Amino acid sequence: MSSVVKGLEGVVVADTALSEVDGENGRLVYVGYDIADLANHATFEEVVFLLFHGHLPNRRELSEHSASLASHRTLDPVVIDTIRALPVTSEPMDVLRTAASALGAASHFTGPASIDHATTLIAGFPTMVAAYDRIRRGLEPIEPREDLSHAGNYLYLLSGEEPSEQRTKALDTYLILTADHGLNASTFAARVIASTLSDMDSAIVGAIGALKGPLHGGAPALVLDMLKEIGTPENAEAWLTNALDHGVRLMGFGHRVYKTEDPRAKVLRALAERTSEIGFFKLATRVEDLALQMLHARKPQNRLYTNVEFYSAAVMHGVNLPDDLFTPTFAISRVSGWTAHVLEQLKDNRLIRPASHYTGPWDLKALPLDQRQ
Repeated sequence: MSSVVKGLEGVVVADTALSEVDGENGRLVYVGYDIADLANHATFEEVVFLLFHGHLPNRRELSEHSASLASHRTLDPVVIDTIRALPVTSEPMDVLRTAASALGAASHFTGPASIDHATTLIAGFPTMVAAYDRIRRGLEPIEPREDLSHAGNYLYLLSGEEPSEQRTKALDTYLILTADHGLNASTFAARVIASTLSDMDSAIVGAIGALKGPLHGGAPALVLDMLKEIGTPENAEAWLTNALDHGVRLMGFGHRVYKTEDPRAKVLRALAERTSEIGFFKLATRVEDLALQMLHARKPQNRLYTNVEFYSAAVMHGVNLPDDLFTPTFAISRVSGWTAHVLEQLKDNRLIRPASHYTGPWDLKALPLDQRQ
């Protein structure tokens, strides 16, 4: 009998050419390119093209690809009507999941999953999230702008004002850093659904459900909650000591795969310094320094380091995103990786059907209903 591997940790279930997470050395690679190199020299649109086609676009390819994304931003009215029908108190991830399902139904995703299906979803995610945010604030959704970048258009749809170059660049970099990350829970969920030969939208709706969980996509908002509760750099040591003494998990530290600093955190730290208020950045760095000292002293065997969520919170706070839109914004980025993985799964598909180890009873007999206790 085979041994059970909880959480499939260390079990290889797929080949992929999309991304590699090197946990021991703290590296993340997209199709051969180091994540920091892409963050410094590419745009989110270029990274989406890279994930779809396996190479960075030339000028003509980028122009056509960006135009295609921009042309898919406007939603079918039925999707907006679906969002309007939901309570304004709904969790944004619930709204995104429901709206994405409506988008797929309205778009008639028939036949095998395709890049066009993927483009529809990637382009539609920011429009759906922003539409809901405006509706719940008593404002009307506004039409997307095709002349803005993916990040710039999202910020515009939220505020109705053209964002600054600094805010757009900060969000664009965040989107690049979180576009893909190996076979994480939501990506695996998407590939499992795709392996049944279901449609692209079903796979992505399933991935949204996985991302909603606080052990996967909800952590940046929890980091911000922690920083707000600490309040000031002067209060950090006492707060962290009390938290660790009482077994409270410090958000933004530790990762299932990385045994050193998350490479995305390095880029986001520098980005947060440029985009955050000075006082908030000082608070974040003070908490980071003290938390790492305490974690290494108390749990040296666990190899806990700063992860992507810690400074994601600072960056998204710095570009003025509402706290509860942090995870939907993560989805706006990760849908590019999800769709790329769906397409890759279908190139050499086999139904994903792992075995399980039965631990229940045997040989029970079904008594007639009136004889059961």
